[in-house]
Amino acid sequence: MKRGIFLFSFILGAFLLFDAGCSKSDSPPPPVTDSQGNTYKTVRIGEQTWMAENLKTSEFSDGTSIPVVSDTTAWSALDTPGLCWYNNKGDSIWEIYGGLYNFYAVASGKLCPAGWHIPSDEDIQTLMNFLGDTLTGGGSLKEEGTAHWKPPNTGAVNNTGFTALPAGIRYFEGSYSSLSWFTSFWSSAEYDSSKGWYLSLYYSDAAARLNKASKKDGFSVRCIKN
Repeated sequence: MKRGIFLFSFILGAFLLFDAGCSKSDSPPPPVTDSQGNTYKTVRIGEQTWMAENLKTSEFSDGTSIPVVSDTTAWSALDTPGLCWYNNKGDSIWEIYGGLYNFYAVASGKLCPAGWHIPSDEDIQTLMNFLGDTLTGGGSLKEEGTAHWKPPNTGAVNNTGFTALPAGIRYFEGSYSSLSWFTSFWSSAEYDSSKGWYLSLYYSDAAARLNKASKKDGFSVRCIKN
C-alpha cells in the first residue's frame, strides 16, 4: 500500500512539474520600440521572442528614411529599399496592418529595432518545428475570428499569441491584392538573385507555408529578438 501511495505521489509530482514547464508565462515579454517611436507588443513562442504586431516604421534603425512608394511604375522599377501602405491608404491601414516592404528593405540589415532582426530561414524552421504540423500550425499564428480575416478563417486559434493579420500583398508590378484573405512575412533568406523566401498564411486553411517570391513584392515583416 505504501509503495502504491509513493508511486502515485511521484507520478502526480512529475505531471505538475511538466505542466508548469509547458504552460504559458503569466506575463508577456516587454514591448519593443523602433527608431520612430512606434511600440510593438511581443510574444514568447518556445525559445524565441517575436513581435506580436506587424512592423510599421518608415525609418531604418539608423534614422534614415525608407522611401514610401505609392506610384505603380516607380514600385515596379525598384531595386532598392521601399515600402508602401496597402492601396496607398496611409493612416487607415498603417495602425492595424503595418507596412508592406520589399526584400531590398529587408536585406538592408537595418529594418528591425536594435537587438532584433528579420527572421532567417533557420528562425522560421525553429518556429515551424515548435508548431509541429505545417498543415495546422498556421492556425496557431492567425488571429481568431473574422474581425479582420475573411470567413471562415479556418483553424485560427492563435494559441501562440502571434496574432497574424491578413495584411495582403503588393505585387512586383505595383498592384495590391488579398487584404483580409492572406498574409506573408519576409525571411532574410534569398532563394536566388531575384527571389526571397517568405512564410504565408491563408483565410481558407490552417497551413503555414514557406514559399519564394520576387524581391520586388511587398510583404509584411515581423522581427525576432537576437
